[in-house]
Amino acid sequence: MGLTSALFTGLSGLNASQTRLDVIGDNIANVNTTGFKSSRAMFQTLFSQTMNGGTKPSDTVGGTNPLQAGLGTMTASIQRNFTPGSIETTGVPSDLAIEGNGFFVLRTPENERVFSRDGAFVLNAEKKLVSKNGFFVAGYGVDSNFNIIPGNITDISIPIGTLTTAKASTKAQFDGTLNSAGTVATQGSILQSQAFDDTTGTPITGATLLTDLRTPGSLATPLIASGDVLTLKSAKQGGRNLPESTFTVGATTTVADYTAWLQQRMGINTDSGVGGTPGVTVSGGMITVQGNVGTENGLELAPGAILSNNSGTPNPFSFTSTQPANGESVHTSFTVYDSLGSPVSVDVVGVLESRTTNSSTWRFYTNSADSTGMNLNVGQSTVTFDGNGRPVLPLSNAILLNRAGTGANDPMPVDLDLTRLNGLANDSSSMVMTFQDGFATGTLVDYSIGGDGIITGTFSNGLTQSVGQIAMATFSNPAGLVARGNNIFFSGANSGDAQITAPLQLGAGRILGGALELSNVDLSREFINMITASTSFSANSRVISTSDQLLQELMMIARR
Repeated sequence: MGLTSALFTGLSGLNASQTRLDVIGDNIANVNTTGFKSSRAMFQTLFSQTMNGGTKPSDTVGGTNPLQAGLGTMTASIQRNFTPGSIETTGVPSDLAIEGNGFFVLRTPENERVFSRDGAFVLNAEKKLVSKNGFFVAGYGVDSNFNIIPGNITDISIPIGTLTTAKASTKAQFDGTLNSAGTVATQGSILQSQAFDDTTGTPITGATLLTDLRTPGSLATPLIASGDVLTLKSAKQGGRNLPESTFTVGATTTVADYTAWLQQRMGINTDSGVGGTPGVTVSGGMITVQGNVGTENGLELAPGAILSNNSGTPNPFSFTSTQPANGESVHTSFTVYDSLGSPVSVDVVGVLESRTTNSSTWRFYTNSADSTGMNLNVGQSTVTFDGNGRPVLPLSNAILLNRAGTGANDPMPVDLDLTRLNGLANDSSSMVMTFQDGFATGTLVDYSIGGDGIITGTFSNGLTQSVGQIAMATFSNPAGLVARGNNIFFSGANSGDAQITAPLQLGAGRILGGALELSNVDLSREFINMITASTSFSANSRVISTSDQLLQELMMIARR
């Protein structure tokens, strides 16, 4: 071997040391880069010059080893270290860190799909989640019911201040104690009007025209004329004012039409199985209003409760109470919301209907006003309690609320959950709604991102809904990814294909909202590596300078 070989061997050492210093310098320069992954330079020997291949042992010779001289070093690889960095809590909801394996999926302006561990995201002017470089964060969107749409990768949008929604109520839950030791309801209130004749002096029937109503003995004076507007103004049920409503009289309007309207407006339930004989009927020339059983169903029509705009007969109907309602009962009023977020008031009256050995039965009457203010009966059901005051399951207490003409979905089904009620003896009955699952109209005001990547939006009405989900990518060999700057990676020839999925699936880690992953650079280790690299550089340069001196000495011999 000549001295020139040592020169080139030292040169290879200089190049290797320089490469290592380049890697160390890059690591140290990025010690504050979010999500940065450090690298290390790995080296291997160049080929060796063999001067003797060695001999094997024999009976006379012990054998010799190969005689080789190495010709330097070369860079074998620069390996990226994907161990996790420390987590810094920031409190910014758009900041995200990954705990475990995986990368965020981004879309560049050129529609390239790239990957990053840097989760320092922000919302742009269009309320889309983007990186510092303006790359769009990819994930899964939601449908109209806020259900995540799996498998459909799209740009994540969080429309704070612009997304407005409401949720229709489907369930209302009640709690309370019903006094099953109270008085069993046996009768409803009865109200009776004055007697009326028709134009011939015959007591009226349901088929009589309303314009033919006369006071007995005054057949020439009509009480009601076509075009008159009758107003139900001061009617009460259980001491509660019923909604005010009007009835317009036509030329062909009959007494039956009027009594049907009155029965409907006063919320009288005539379903099969209810106690008594409720309803509004005509008999003996008089109109009789009979309410449902239970004191909370008791009806009142005070003088002047039904008014007419006819100045001649402003009070055409006068009702007198002939029987009060009786029976243990309880009333509660609650509010639910339709599909447009409009509040709907509902009244529930529970009545002790029967009691036997080891059981008691309560019937629940439900009324609600429609869009015109009409007080409608919307359902009734029964609940039986056993001898320990516990409801006998299963229960079926669904009601249908009328939302015709409101623009909302109609009808509106609501299930009344009465399983928390008890039928124990008490001084009085009490019942209250404790929960309903609907919400009024609200606007998205805030959001948070969970470990599964689901973005949960908080609305001004208290509603929380999923508005998207962050996607993650995993690779069979992350070290094979190609770094292109801007804290992003591209798929490489040896990285394998990206497996895009939701967090916590297929080996992907979990997401930490309001946090960032710091660089995984170990400064103390890098300083030590820098010392060894610089020492190696100096030593290799000494090999070159020593070889040069020897060559100079050789030249001096030649000159002598």
